[in-house]
Amino acid sequence: MALSLHACILLLKEHHLLKSSAVQSDLDTDMSGIAYDSRKVSGPTLFFCKGTHFRPVYLSMAKDNGATTYVAEKPYVEGNGMNALIVVNITKAMAILAAAFYDFPQDDLFVVAFTGTKGKTTSAYFARGILEQAHPKHVALFSTIDTIVGPNPDQRFKSDLTTPESVDLFRNMRAAVDNGMTHLVMEVSSQAYLRNRVFGLSYDVGFFLNITPDHIGPNEHPNFANYLHNKLQLLVNSRQVVINAETEHFDEVYAAATTTTYPDSIYLFASADFKPKRDDIRIDFRFDSKALSTTRSQFQLVPVTDKAAALNVSGKYTLKLIGDFNESNATAAIIGAGLAGVDGAKAIPGIENVTIPGRMEHIEVPGHGVVYVDYAHNYGGMKALLHFLKVEYHDPRMHVVLGAPGDKGVSRRPGFAKVLSEYATTAYLTTDDPGFEDPAKICAEIDSGIDHDKVTVHTVLDRHEAIESAIKESGPDDVVIVAAKGADPYQKVRGVNTPWPTDMVVVKDVAAKLAAK
Repeated sequence: MALSLHACILLLKEHHLLKSSAVQSDLDTDMSGIAYDSRKVSGPTLFFCKGTHFRPVYLSMAKDNGATTYVAEKPYVEGNGMNALIVVNITKAMAILAAAFYDFPQDDLFVVAFTGTKGKTTSAYFARGILEQAHPKHVALFSTIDTIVGPNPDQRFKSDLTTPESVDLFRNMRAAVDNGMTHLVMEVSSQAYLRNRVFGLSYDVGFFLNITPDHIGPNEHPNFANYLHNKLQLLVNSRQVVINAETEHFDEVYAAATTTTYPDSIYLFASADFKPKRDDIRIDFRFDSKALSTTRSQFQLVPVTDKAAALNVSGKYTLKLIGDFNESNATAAIIGAGLAGVDGAKAIPGIENVTIPGRMEHIEVPGHGVVYVDYAHNYGGMKALLHFLKVEYHDPRMHVVLGAPGDKGVSRRPGFAKVLSEYATTAYLTTDDPGFEDPAKICAEIDSGIDHDKVTVHTVLDRHEAIESAIKESGPDDVVIVAAKGADPYQKVRGVNTPWPTDMVVVKDVAAKLAAK
């Protein structure tokens, strides 16, 4: 991969991003590297001065390592002797130039993208499962949990972000194309648009699953309006759109989709008994739950309109991933696969055995009921999970282990207090990626909003100890829920990813010790 200085200038001008340039070398000089981390610079590289914590010394280090051109929102004396491209917005410039550096890999992929407050990961895994059935070893995945850029084990690795920085995103896309991938399923977070990680990127199919307040705080979205606005950008940049008609703020969501997409390319789905509030809205697909249990769920997918029937994805679907809310996620994935040309004959077996690490994993603990590990990490996700378990287990005593991350998602904390008051018998407040905040203060903030007449609250900062206590104190007919971390293999503490065995590993360890006794 390479990019000339001349090409950079033309691209930045085309997108009205270039303020000025200072050229020290031949315009046709190629740069064989691209980076925003000075430690990853080697040889002639295009270097980006980005981030609130950027320090000029990083530019000096990049220069010493061979960088020949820097892109920034202001000139730096440390860059004297280098080509300088001064831009209006550094993150937008980085996305545009990264896509060009990696030769626009998105053009060689059928890109399916999901956004929503909850359900993105589950829907993405469902969609990949179906597409893999039709195109074995040719479907890439960029998710909160895993990044898959090829068919081999060494081409699968844990994700750092739901949607990575643009340089990393387009590098991974290029790797996927070079490894023979033809389709890409990806999650797109609101932060991806807030930080311009996907600026300029368009999708073959874009999904809007739902919206509830989340990611609102000092380091994230300033308010709900900003959060919703960023979520809606995925629809504006999608050629075909699939929307859950039961989402909150449906009118704004649908209006955003119609700004760039013809109504014939917008598909709406809902549960069997849902009635739209507007007479002009026609639901294209209905899903009707047929059977739910603690091991499987089954539903019927029914096309309502002619364009829905044309996708040929109707039928009875069985899921290994339980929870009535997952039938909605599965419906979205099936419609998306239909738009990618995969019919029900492939979709039914493709989705049947999909499992997701840290999502609705459960284990029976003799004498101590059943323990669920799930990634539910906001009010909407927790409410859907606890409501399902309450119904399925006939109003059991529920013991919930959870914490809240530091430095972000501040708006989740009152939501956690509310949902615990609505459903929990006992709450074990504990540590969950505290970052630079005091985990005890985070727990106290959640605790302050809990109705103590309804819920017994224990604060146990050691997460292993909290899980162990919850299981030991539960009875044979109780349900223990270990929430929010899912399959995360670390705790983020003061800027360091501290190894964590994952919640399910701890649960199994506690269960084994109890069995041994």
